Amino acid sequence: MMRTSKVARKTAETDISVELTLDGTGTYDNQTGVGFFDHMLDQLARHALMDMTVRCSGDLHIDDHHTVEDVGIAIGQALNEALGDKRGINRYGECALAMDDAQVRCALDLSGRPFLICNLDMPTQKIGTFDTELVREFFQAFSTHGGITLHIDQVHGFNSHHIAEAAFKAVARALRSAMEQDPRKADAIPSTKGIL
Repeated sequence: MMRTSKVARKTAETDISVELTLDGTGTYDNQTGVGFFDHMLDQLARHALMDMTVRCSGDLHIDDHHTVEDVGIAIGQALNEALGDKRGINRYGECALAMDDAQVRCALDLSGRPFLICNLDMPTQKIGTFDTELVREFFQAFSTHGGITLHIDQVHGFNSHHIAEAAFKAVARALRSAMEQDPRKADAIPSTKGIL
């Protein structure tokens, strides 16, 4: 059974559609109007090996905040929907990812209990025109609406672009592991409670 979802979300600030296939090849087509953010979403799809198409029309004349946060909400909702009851998944994932000067670690749990720890210390306020504080805003929205316990820790790094990109890639790689099917427990909910 293909694990797919389509989510549409429209507010006075953004109009978003997300299509997600968890068992994909990492193909992507993300257009939010925020260039660096699109680049990060491409990394998320590619390294999680999920196919993802995102369209967002947002109030960019104000700033990028609503677009980034609301896309995080929609992708989290799409992920949660595509995972269904989470039967047979590994549930947990981790990754320590190096990108030039930056190393970022991620550990996550597809628990249904959202919680974010995000220790990223980017030395600049901007990457091009992108506000670096929005990296955390995306992960907060993604974690909350995806039901993910998400820990992201910067080990070191001095280039903001590398730190942000390492974070997205580390999350993607950890997510890939967590979403994959456990062949020894393909029909089981990965919890002693019997539900996630």
